[in-house]
Amino acid sequence: MRITDLVERGSPVFSFEFFPPRTPTGSRALVRTIGELRHLHPDFVSVTYPLDPSRRHLTLELVSNIKYEVGIESMAHLTCVGSSREKLSQALEWLEQAGIENVLALRGDRPSGDDGEEETEQELAHASDLAAFVRDRFGFCIGGAAYPEKHPEAPDLETDLKNTVTKVRAGCDFLITQLFFDNDDYFRFVSRAHGMGIRVPIVPGIMPITSVQGIKRMTQLCGATIPPDLLAELERVDDDEEAVAQIGIAHARAQCQDLLDRGAPGIHFYTLNRSTATREILSHLRGA
Repeated sequence: MRITDLVERGSPVFSFEFFPPRTPTGSRALVRTIGELRHLHPDFVSVTYPLDPSRRHLTLELVSNIKYEVGIESMAHLTCVGSSREKLSQALEWLEQAGIENVLALRGDRPSGDDGEEETEQELAHASDLAAFVRDRFGFCIGGAAYPEKHPEAPDLETDLKNTVTKVRAGCDFLITQLFFDNDDYFRFVSRAHGMGIRVPIVPGIMPITSVQGIKRMTQLCGATIPPDLLAELERVDDDEEAVAQIGIAHARAQCQDLLDRGAPGIHFYTLNRSTATREILSHLRGA
C-alpha cells in the first residue's frame, strides 16, 4: 500500500526505520526482530541504503522480506550520492518487480573527506534530482526528508525551506523529518512549509534516547539540538544506562503524545535496530 494512502485513512501512521546488518545472517535476524514487533501493528517499516555500494542489495532484499515474509508494508531508502542513473534504475526496476510501492529519495551522506566540491560530477546531485528521476520513470510513492532545525549544510532556515519546496515540486508525496526533541521546532517548520505552499503530509521523526554519548554524536551529525533541561537531566545519570533509557523513553513518549494531540499525521521511529524503547512507546500510544 502507498504511504499516502495510509495517511489518508485519517488515523495516525506509525512506522519504524532500520538499517541493513552487514551479513545475510544478520538480515534474517532483523526480519525476525521486526516480526516480533508485528503485534504493535506498525503501518510500515523503512530500510536505509548503505553508503557501501556492495551492501545496497541488502536493502532491496530486506524490504521484500519484510513485506512478504513478515507482512508489514515496507519502504526502501535510495540515495544519489555514489549512485549512477543506471544503478538507480536497476534498483528501482528490482523494487518495482518485487511489488514495493514506496521509496524515500535522499541525497545521502557524502563519503568521509568529501567536502562537496566535486558535487557537479554527481549524475544526480540532490534529493530533488532523485525525486524527479523516480517520478519521471516510475510509479512509486516518493518520500523525502525535512529538517525542523534546518539541514546542517544549509546557510539558513529560508534557504533550507526553499530546498524543501523544490523537493516536493520535484515529486515527493510526503516528508519525514529529521529527529528533534522540541515539538515547537516541528510545528514551526510545518507552519512555514504551509506558508510556502507545501501541502504533502509531514511526518515527525522521533529517536528515543538510550545513550547520552550516542545522542550527542547523532545530534552533531544531523544538526539537531537537545533542550538544555533534558540534556542536564541525562548527564546527571550518564553512568546509569537504565536511568538514561528511562528518561529518554519518558521524553519520547510525552513528545509523541503531544505531537499526535496537536495534529501530526503519525510518528516515524528511528530505532537504531533496537526494539525495546520503541515497543514501550508505541504500546503506550496504541493504548492511549
